[in-house]
Amino acid sequence: MRADARKNHDQLLAVARELFTKQGADASMRDVARQAGVGLGTLYRHFPTREAILEALLRASFDALTARAEELETLDPAGDALVRWLREIVAVAHSHRGVIASMVASIEDPDSALHVSCVTMRASGTRLLARAQRQGMARADINGAELFALVSALAWLNDQPSLALQVDRLFDLIASAILVKPTQACAE
Repeated sequence: MRADARKNHDQLLAVARELFTKQGADASMRDVARQAGVGLGTLYRHFPTREAILEALLRASFDALTARAEELETLDPAGDALVRWLREIVAVAHSHRGVIASMVASIEDPDSALHVSCVTMRASGTRLLARAQRQGMARADINGAELFALVSALAWLNDQPSLALQVDRLFDLIASAILVKPTQACAE
């Protein structure tokens, strides 16, 4: 890609990320182009559909979460690493308001452009969970798919105006249901 085309591409993604975070997945594509300083034709050459730009944004976020999970795999205690990653994934999901259903569907649809990124991200979270389980810091009866479902539920709650103020408390409740208290781990 030429340098000017790469610059336009990156600028469009940066503006789209900001607008979609503020306005949700239905933000105006015309506003994305205008705020990026390009014409609609340039926007549509880079991203022919709204879904294409959302996929690019989500893929970048999923790949960053996968890399972050890999960094956290060395952090002790393992339960803290898992909770940090969970907080980050909920924040990322919330920053992509209105796309939770697409994200969940992508993991089940091998033909989705996001499938590989979704599966890889879920696998990285599952590794964090398994590590915490091996160290006796997380329940043994939860798997990666269930963990991902809980994250999706928290992100969905964050999108509901009447529930958004309770998300931190609900996150803490869910995290405490996943993690095992040190006294419980010693008793087992």
